[in-house]
Amino acid sequence: MTQHQRPRTPTPDPAVPYPGGEDAPAPGFTRLAPQTGSGLTLPAGSTLTIVDPCGEQVSDLFLFAADDHDEWFSSGRTTDYKNSIYVGPGDPLYSNRSRVMATVVTDTVGVHDLTLTPCSQDTFDLLYPEFEGAPHPSCFANLVGAFAPFGIGPDRISTTLNVFMDVWTDLDGELHIDPPPTTPGDRFTIRAEIDLVVGVTACSAEKSNNGRCTPIDIRVD
Repeated sequence: MTQHQRPRTPTPDPAVPYPGGEDAPAPGFTRLAPQTGSGLTLPAGSTLTIVDPCGEQVSDLFLFAADDHDEWFSSGRTTDYKNSIYVGPGDPLYSNRSRVMATVVTDTVGVHDLTLTPCSQDTFDLLYPEFEGAPHPSCFANLVGAFAPFGIGPDRISTTLNVFMDVWTDLDGELHIDPPPTTPGDRFTIRAEIDLVVGVTACSAEKSNNGRCTPIDIRVD
């Protein structure tokens, strides 16, 4: 195993094959078009499934407590309490108040990121000089739009759980981003442990998605 590889921890039993694809989502799923996002409520006990219908596509996920928007998903506390920067089946997702907000239920990939903030216009201005400062869709802007109907402002949106994103460090601590190791139909499911307001995106950053931004399909059960 080379220094940038790490063990994957997908769900041991294969998930049911996903009947959707690039042309359309599976029945019961909602499609997020490339470089877009959506906001939704997720009552305690319900699940949110995120599917990559085309492969090699990241989805940014962020959570707020439905009854108090000053309580939000904390990647730092989640990392601290697990003593790991990776999550997988059975792992809790903690809030800034150290309360379990959700639990990972299903994960057919085993590769996700807790370190990077959602891409923003500043991301593209600084890291994509080829765009020459032109306006660009971003996960941050899409999350701002997703949470606005719930009265949640942009300054409350912090580091996301970047579903399917493969980020690793070399021995010098430099970050590297590999293409998402997903194939069409791979999925990631969380169960809400408290009532939540959720924002989810189809990531807008080309470099995070092997040069091509594609849809994300979601379903609440």
